[in-house]
Amino acid sequence: MITFFSDSHQSHAPAFEFFRGDRVPCFETPARADFVKTRLTERGHVLRSPQVDSRAVLGKVHTARYLAFLQQAWRDWAALEPGNEQRQPFPSVWPVRTLRSDIEPANFIARLGLYSMDNGSPMVAGTWAAAKAGADAAASAAALLGEGQRAVFCCSRPPGHHAGADFMGGYCFLNNAAVAAQALRDAGAARVAVLDVDYHHGNGTQSIFYERADVLFVSVHGDPRTEYPFYLGHADETGEGAGAGFNLNLPLPAGCTVPHWFEALETACRRIAQYGAEALVVSLGLDTFADDPISKFALQSGDFSRLGERLGRLGLSTVFVLEGGYAAAELGVNAVNVIEGFEQV
Repeated sequence: MITFFSDSHQSHAPAFEFFRGDRVPCFETPARADFVKTRLTERGHVLRSPQVDSRAVLGKVHTARYLAFLQQAWRDWAALEPGNEQRQPFPSVWPVRTLRSDIEPANFIARLGLYSMDNGSPMVAGTWAAAKAGADAAASAAALLGEGQRAVFCCSRPPGHHAGADFMGGYCFLNNAAVAAQALRDAGAARVAVLDVDYHHGNGTQSIFYERADVLFVSVHGDPRTEYPFYLGHADETGEGAGAGFNLNLPLPAGCTVPHWFEALETACRRIAQYGAEALVVSLGLDTFADDPISKFALQSGDFSRLGERLGRLGLSTVFVLEGGYAAAELGVNAVNVIEGFEQV
């Protein structure tokens, strides 16, 4: 399978994050994509650099104000005071509920809080370049589908599905799955389905398409009553306005069995087939793996081949976008098992 990969991802390498009150090394590291790249190369898959500039599509997925902030953020931070280039900025205040978000503060940390849903997206000098390369990969993959490719894989990081129209969160800055879906719509696909199989609900993708009928969002994920992102992903969220009925959440309890997970996947696939999608975008989170350090499902490496095979039987042109998955050494095997399972159909 043709895969888009950019070395720019290596420029996003924060030293630490905060996890359960402790300062810890980042779970989301350059090694994640590099393990996948290595496995892809070993198995003979073709790697290409992204070819399409995603800026036009980004402007339809994210707000202009957010994009302007994100592109300039590191330069603004570094210019504040000497030594900031060696520090990672984190938000410390957020405009919740009765606080205002319509006026952008001048204070940098306040602006960072305005555009963050949590403090889980550490930023460094190369963050924008890495995130933009991921969005370019998603747009490039959509373009190849338009040229007749059956499926394309985006081996990119940082991930994207927690990023909303005007906020970052959960390691995510730009929503690559949404970019791919919008690019497919722009190219003429009347209906596009996005299937998110990450352990964590793709809150950003849901929010971007929640009031639209031309993009169906379906997610199989850990129950948000106990699992991140906590505040979205419940079964009663089915879309609003024109999008009513075009959002399907299938939350599962932490520790659910593999058969239970595949039952939910089958429900998701039936809904996608019923929708009549002309193309599919898969937010390919691999943190459903049993040995993932921050997730609580039980899939084994062989189960990812089964996942790919089931998606292949949908018969849709498909963009795969790498999302989560933090058992880095196994990530390559699990990712390639999905795409090779898909290709066997």
